[in-house]
Amino acid sequence: MEAAIETIAELGYAKASFARIAERAGLSSTGLISYHFANKDELMEQIVVEVYTEGARFVVPRIRAESDASGMLRAYIESNLAFLAENREAMVAVTEVVSNLRKPDGTLRFDLATDEPQVSGTEWILEKGQEDGEFRPFDTRVMALAIRAAIDRSAGHFAAHPDLDWKAYAREMASVFEHATRKTDMPVTTREEEGE
Repeated sequence: MEAAIETIAELGYAKASFARIAERAGLSSTGLISYHFANKDELMEQIVVEVYTEGARFVVPRIRAESDASGMLRAYIESNLAFLAENREAMVAVTEVVSNLRKPDGTLRFDLATDEPQVSGTEWILEKGQEDGEFRPFDTRVMALAIRAAIDRSAGHFAAHPDLDWKAYAREMASVFEHATRKTDMPVTTREEEGE
């Protein structure tokens, strides 16, 4: 899996053959890969599943540690960006796979329906904020899609700018969406003001 991620990140999806992956992994034969995966598509799909699962394990506890929707939204954005920053190569590979892997009928294997759990989870936080009186009225689906798009687009930005101060970037993005969602009479409290 690691060799496949490295190969895709360096060469792109189209050139990430079993032969190149086996060579990078130091395997004598592609048969050792075929023993675990029936074909390239199956390997590619498993990479996405593994990285998404690892990302959820990283992000979800940080959201659950917060008691209000504002804290949850900030934790959601900042922890997603932390995961992207700490797994840049894997995220480049996942982006390649998601953009290229297709079903037998030619449609993308990872389509909008695949993103639904992430979007609906974000929407749940936004709805909670509105119900609790923390957030202003807005279309939660539109806002959730905007947040997900901003996070997802950051993967490529992080990969292209390895020296980027991603923590400052994450704080700024969280602040942008905090301003976009909060009621006008609600104060914005930064992490620095909370003493962190």
